[in-house]
Amino acid sequence: MENFNINEIAGGVCAAKGFKANGLHCGLYPDKNKNDLGMVASDVVCNVAAVYTTNKVKGAPILVTKRHLENSNYQAQAVIVNSKNANTCNADGEQKAEAVCKLAADELGIDVDLIIPASTGVIGQVLPLEPFEQNIKQLVCGLGYDNNEEAAKAIMTTDTIKKEAAVSFVIGGKECHLGGMAKGSGMIHPNMATTLNFITTDVSISTCLLKKALDEIVKVTYNCLSIDGDTSTNDMVSVMANGMAGNIEITVENEEYNIFKAALYNVMERMTKMLAKDGEGATKLLECSVSGAPNLDSAIIVAKSVIRSPLLKCAMFGEDANWGRILCAIGYAEADFDINKVDVSLKSASGIIEVCKNGSGVDFSEELAAEILHKDEINININLNQGNASAKAWGCDLTYEYVKINGDYRS
Repeated sequence: MENFNINEIAGGVCAAKGFKANGLHCGLYPDKNKNDLGMVASDVVCNVAAVYTTNKVKGAPILVTKRHLENSNYQAQAVIVNSKNANTCNADGEQKAEAVCKLAADELGIDVDLIIPASTGVIGQVLPLEPFEQNIKQLVCGLGYDNNEEAAKAIMTTDTIKKEAAVSFVIGGKECHLGGMAKGSGMIHPNMATTLNFITTDVSISTCLLKKALDEIVKVTYNCLSIDGDTSTNDMVSVMANGMAGNIEITVENEEYNIFKAALYNVMERMTKMLAKDGEGATKLLECSVSGAPNLDSAIIVAKSVIRSPLLKCAMFGEDANWGRILCAIGYAEADFDINKVDVSLKSASGIIEVCKNGSGVDFSEELAAEILHKDEINININLNQGNASAKAWGCDLTYEYVKINGDYRS
């Protein structure tokens, strides 16, 4: 992805012109210091693109979002999101999600179909409406153009840090911005969508090209992320474009479209890595880079196969250069390549070491390998030596703490 003079900035979902946000504690969480209700709203109606979980069990907010976007011809003006309760597998789930949207729409003074609802948390618990009814006015009144952090904190569940990214860039002589916020720490597996992610931009771009760009970037970012192999029921990524930067609308795949895609990739890749590094109980960020593949799909398949291997993730936690587990994961990847041409090396801030050449082990220093794997960011580099395509996937180590967190998640 070319650079196109894209600059990282602060602001998250409020970095783009015309977007406000807020977050507060409404009572879904017992901890009164924890935000559990958030909103992102645009001054004007936006073109929207979204992708959703492929799990057959879908949260009620997903079903309502899809219906609203179809009714509005893929336009929206606000997102309302809660944590702690997923509003999934409930008989009255869609009714509750629609009621939440009606509360938000009435307070904002807009059509209900312009609201995107989202929920994250425990599955199978009935969603109470009282916390929304009692706090919607305060939530809307507190919307601010620099209040992105409060919204980012509202979507956190087992996350230990808020996850935000934003960039500025120029299209058609106009300064443009794109930013986002993400949540996710567990129940994450590369099978789009993978987490709750909300992205905003002031670029003017057609809905068709917005959807095309999102689909293409999801494939090489969020879909290449795995924490634990579980695909959630409520996952969604949405992009809202309000056009307030003032550029001429992008309607064809030209240089301006490529700049927009590069900006979208920058933000989505950075948030993907944040999600991977903050995996439940994780101590290490793992990045698997595959080069020399016969095609992009093969490179992605191999990278994802390695990054989601439980045995490899355990070895990285134990700081054990057990390269055989890497070869094993490469070997069961459903792609066509010659394993006898594969090279593997391990890299971190402490250096790089080759552990496999042409599909076979090579002598290496266990001491240097231990130093390399002691760092909190590890690169697993794989060269298939069978083409020019490349891809990356991201994940984390598998630790004792992961089991502890998920052993009593409902409490």
